[in-house]
Amino acid sequence: MLLLTSSLVVCLQQSQRCVCDRFVVPTSSLHRFTSHSQRQASFVNTIISAPASSRSSSTTSILNSSSEQNQVLPTRKPRSVFFSINNAPAEYGILNVCEFNSTRKRMSMIVRMPSGSIKVSCKGADTVILERLAKAQQYTEKTLIHLEAYALFASHTAMSQRPNTSSGPPYTSKQLQRSNGRADALDSAAELIEKDMFLLGATAIEDKLQDGVPDTIHKLQMAAIKIWVLTGDRQETAINIGMSCRLISESMNLVIVNEDNSRDTADFIQKRLSAIKHQRSSGGLEDLALVIDGKSLGFALEKELSKSFLELALMCRTVICCRVSPLQKALVVKLVKKNQKTILLAIGDGANDVSMIQAAHVGVGISGAEGLQAARSADVAISQFRFLKKVHCAWSYQRLSKLILYSFYKNITLYMTQFWIAYESWTISFYNVIFTVLPSLIIGVFDQFVSARILDRYPQLYALGQKNVFLTKKAFWLWVGNALYHSLIFFTFAVILFWGDLKQATGLHSRHWFWGAMLYLAVLLTVLGKAALVSDLWTKYTVAGERKSSSMNNHPTDIFSSAIPGSFVFNMLFLPLHAVVAPAIGFSTEYYGLVPRLWIDAVFYFVLILVPVVCLTRDFIRKYYRRTYIPLPYHIAQELQKYNIPDYRPHQEQFKKAIKKVRAVQRMRQNRGFAFSQTENGRQDQAKLIRAYDTSKSSTRPSGY
Repeated sequence: MLLLTSSLVVCLQQSQRCVCDRFVVPTSSLHRFTSHSQRQASFVNTIISAPASSRSSSTTSILNSSSEQNQVLPTRKPRSVFFSINNAPAEYGILNVCEFNSTRKRMSMIVRMPSGSIKVSCKGADTVILERLAKAQQYTEKTLIHLEAYALFASHTAMSQRPNTSSGPPYTSKQLQRSNGRADALDSAAELIEKDMFLLGATAIEDKLQDGVPDTIHKLQMAAIKIWVLTGDRQETAINIGMSCRLISESMNLVIVNEDNSRDTADFIQKRLSAIKHQRSSGGLEDLALVIDGKSLGFALEKELSKSFLELALMCRTVICCRVSPLQKALVVKLVKKNQKTILLAIGDGANDVSMIQAAHVGVGISGAEGLQAARSADVAISQFRFLKKVHCAWSYQRLSKLILYSFYKNITLYMTQFWIAYESWTISFYNVIFTVLPSLIIGVFDQFVSARILDRYPQLYALGQKNVFLTKKAFWLWVGNALYHSLIFFTFAVILFWGDLKQATGLHSRHWFWGAMLYLAVLLTVLGKAALVSDLWTKYTVAGERKSSSMNNHPTDIFSSAIPGSFVFNMLFLPLHAVVAPAIGFSTEYYGLVPRLWIDAVFYFVLILVPVVCLTRDFIRKYYRRTYIPLPYHIAQELQKYNIPDYRPHQEQFKKAIKKVRAVQRMRQNRGFAFSQTENGRQDQAKLIRAYDTSKSSTRPSGY
């Protein structure tokens, strides 16, 4: 949607030629676009109306809006741009381009008009444009009023144009090539050109949120995730977006930092910091939202003030940095990354978010209307912001924590038992590879301490991972101690039962391999029972292979049917096979004739049943006591899930509106800005890119440069 200021309306009333010369021409020529015509046309006689495409969605919207009104159609050649009004084509030559960067916040183009005169067209953030206007501007005040209205729902660009001076360029091309500071020299040359300009007007593009963004942000905040917004929009726009995203509520106090110099910024931050500390020391707690503009942020990121700014920001529930450049976005991320032991995730959808995405621990790029640069530079690419709502990483953290602790437990239990009794067999080699691999796999891949529905209803459960509840030093040593305790129980039973070499009913001595194999099977059954005890997803078909579960339906796999009992049954079938095949081919002869002696001995079944029960009884009692008398939040959520207890809590937003007063949002000073989706720092020459297209030909692919 294209919104026009009164300056353009006046031009429309005067003549269409005025629109082309004074507003639409610089608007179109300053953008990097391609016009896709359906058939080849002669630009001398006529120009065919065709949709335009660009890397920027706002550029495409402006160009297509102009074309739909049948007022102007831009068509690009490498060194010129063609416009047509009422089938009267005109050629505008592109002489040079002063490129955009995060410091300049504007882009200029030197254009030769059809009359032969040379003019400079400039687009950019209104803060930098207003500083470069000549005196006695006719439409400045009206444009500012319209920008105020645009800020309620749109981002914008201010446009200006002035005739070129007769003096030559301040630097020659050879001087610039030899100069070490070429970029700085070009910026200085542009400063000399971009002054005493005439304000033409402003454009505004509707900035609509994707579906599900407010609800997703609200869920992330409930999961104890702090969200900072780094945007190039003006303050009013950023605050309105924050309110629509539910980042800012009516009960919040806004802390707005909007100063003109470093000293005032430092004084403001220190005063607010002291006031907040004094208020909280006296027991007062208020939800705060920090809003800071790009100019003040530049001062706040200085070395002397950065830690105070960070401390103030961390005391606020929401932080919104508006009118910031791509470089400032990366600096804010690096500041938090350097001074806080937290994991940072940066999310962006445009080229101006690339530096921020790459500076964070984890970068997420959203592929959409703003292009694919953010998605290509990120660790993870998604198509919709709402896909972040599913916090499955809570499952991953709990699964991996349990898998690590269980792996240590099962190995310490076996090998400490072997250490006390000193028995050895080929079957021990298959302990981790075959007999206990399925329980470990199930725990590490499919275990769920609560269902997805409960996680979505109670995002606070995500904080268990932030607090590192499951994988701690205390938990590790408790599992190690439990493994030692179980190994001592095996050793005690072995000493008591086999003291003096227990004789069987057949009159044979039991010997070393008899009670060694017996204890190995008891250890295996105990370890598998421990896996069943610690598994949160314990379903009916874990045992019987049925399709339905006791706590959640439609589980994705039937591998549970053989996970725990299947592993023990497989071992009981493998043992006689091994006792027959292995001695026949010349190894593990100690098992020859051992299996029939085990199967007919009552002591074998006594040990196989009693010892695991004794080992796991203490674990079961401890688990019951913890869940009953000192439950953690996820224990309560598991009970809600098991018994399908409905949530009777009142709607939080309605409750807040009923008990809290409505606070008016503070008005901001008239400072604005705009973020351009363009690359810089020499990665891509914008002047060469503009000259790379020739849309007068049937193919509009770049010719190369």
